[in-house]
Amino acid sequence: MKRHLAALALLMAAPAGAAPLCDDLGFAGLLASCNRGEPIELTLASGQPLSAEGSYTLQSGAYYKLMITADGSAELAISGPDFFRAIWMNEIVINQIEIRPMAVESLEFDAAGTAEISFVAIKPGSHVLRIPGSTGESQMVTFNIQ
Repeated sequence: MKRHLAALALLMAAPAGAAPLCDDLGFAGLLASCNRGEPIELTLASGQPLSAEGSYTLQSGAYYKLMITADGSAELAISGPDFFRAIWMNEIVINQIEIRPMAVESLEFDAAGTAEISFVAIKPGSHVLRIPGSTGESQMVTFNIQ
């Protein structure tokens, strides 16, 4: 009975709209397909907003894919040391090359292309990715990890 009450309390405390966490993760662990949130897409383009959303709510312990696409209109970077330290990165894929980094502070695009970052959200809080040197709200995106 106590176990059922504890499980019910956890369900009631779960944030609305958060990623679906599995009851039984199985062999794949946190990378299990039932533990994946919706893919997140950002676009680096000169004078354009990074994302139509502006902010995303992620659940700690859930697996996500972040696609960052540069249109080649300018040499642009995206930086967010706080965000990158709040996640566990599985890999970064660029031109079908898989990179398994220990740490990342920023990514810079000299030409058009896409970088795909797969990660598990870990540290709760608000974390920002932004175009370095920019001050506009549309040049940043906030990730709220719950």
